[in-house]
Amino acid sequence: MTSVSTLAAIRFGYGLSGRSAPPDGPAALMAEISGKDSILQSLPIVSTAESTPLSLEYLEVRRKRRVADKAAGGKDKAAGRALQEVRTKVKRQLAQTALSSLGRAATGQGFRERLVRFWADHFTVRAKITYEQGAVNAFADEALRPNLTGSFGDMLVASSTHPAMLVYLDQVTSFGPESPFAKRHNKGLNENLAREILELHSLGVDGGYDQGDVRTFANLLTGLQYSLKDGFQFVPGMAEPGAETLFGKSYGGREAKLEDISLALHDIALHPDTGRHLAHKLAVHFVADAPDPALVDHMTAAYSASGGDLSALYGAMLEHPAAWEPALMKAKQPFDYFASALRALDVDIAGLLAMKSKESERAVLGPMRLMGQPFQEPSGPNGWPEEELAWINPQGLAGRIQWAMQGPQSLLATLPDPRSFVDTALGDAASDLVKRAASGAESVAEGIGLVLASVEFNRR
Repeated sequence: MTSVSTLAAIRFGYGLSGRSAPPDGPAALMAEISGKDSILQSLPIVSTAESTPLSLEYLEVRRKRRVADKAAGGKDKAAGRALQEVRTKVKRQLAQTALSSLGRAATGQGFRERLVRFWADHFTVRAKITYEQGAVNAFADEALRPNLTGSFGDMLVASSTHPAMLVYLDQVTSFGPESPFAKRHNKGLNENLAREILELHSLGVDGGYDQGDVRTFANLLTGLQYSLKDGFQFVPGMAEPGAETLFGKSYGGREAKLEDISLALHDIALHPDTGRHLAHKLAVHFVADAPDPALVDHMTAAYSASGGDLSALYGAMLEHPAAWEPALMKAKQPFDYFASALRALDVDIAGLLAMKSKESERAVLGPMRLMGQPFQEPSGPNGWPEEELAWINPQGLAGRIQWAMQGPQSLLATLPDPRSFVDTALGDAASDLVKRAASGAESVAEGIGLVLASVEFNRR
């Protein structure tokens, strides 16, 4: 029988580690997220402001290349090399973000890091153009982590107004149709951000809203702007003038203000459909693809009673018996798989971060892509799929087995004894079959690989 502490580590964290004891239940998991988020200092990620000079450099070098190509009547090789050098810097920054994120998951507080990844997927952002990558890298640290245990309304405001979201969902091209700017430049409304906030981030696809609500909300969101030169701004001259009525409440009036948008987002966060959508999505992510309706009801009630408090939502999930069914019912996504493997193998994260680009690509980032989850590259704003078949398929399984048998040797000078590693990695979740396989393997590498490729290790 799998113990509560093992379930706590595997289902709600990034697995077991030989360095620390697993959390012994709901109270210990909640204690993890109530303290200081100390890993930000030990494994930092570049902020939006810090990445802006590189983004501006990319735009300037790209402009110079266009000028040089035009003057040369074709491709200017020197200008092309200069642009490629800047692209390489951006790619290196992305790789470092991926490795730091994995390092945080492998060495930090498992429940906190799982929640960060959950919300990063819930509020999916992606760089569509190279210069946008810096803001995407910083999004989780700037919009999500500071609000992880507070009110969902605060998190919704922070994510909806973050540069990465404003650019990804085209809010920077949305202008109030009757605004002075729109009339002067013949511009109009873009509904992307409004639609995704309602459909994906809050009420859910089956929530109580219609196209009229989307358009009204899109009008209210106008004025939100971001540029590399000026940063985040609210520009009244780009906002739709007058009041907007959304879900029976009026926002705004004579002069458009950022405060009206914030108030509307907080009200949306408290909508009954929002609570149920978040409860169901959390239960699906952490517990089962088809969670017990009683669990979702319990979480929804806690969210509503607390006024949209995220800690109350997590606590309700953890205190419900359905969350502690002994069978591991979820397939680990590739990021989760690598994080838990690094944790179990006790990989030196400083050494991982010090790897050259080709080494880290070969050891971790390339295999993760092969398994179907390139870092920060979901196909759309709805994020990564949760269902098992999205990850446990022929290509994904082949990638996992190949890495399990060969990958650990690229990360460790000396592999652990498979007979002890099976206990380190799985504890009392290990079956007799995987224990026998580990102890009877023909080589140490094969024994480690059999544990990492096992059904038990690939579930949570």
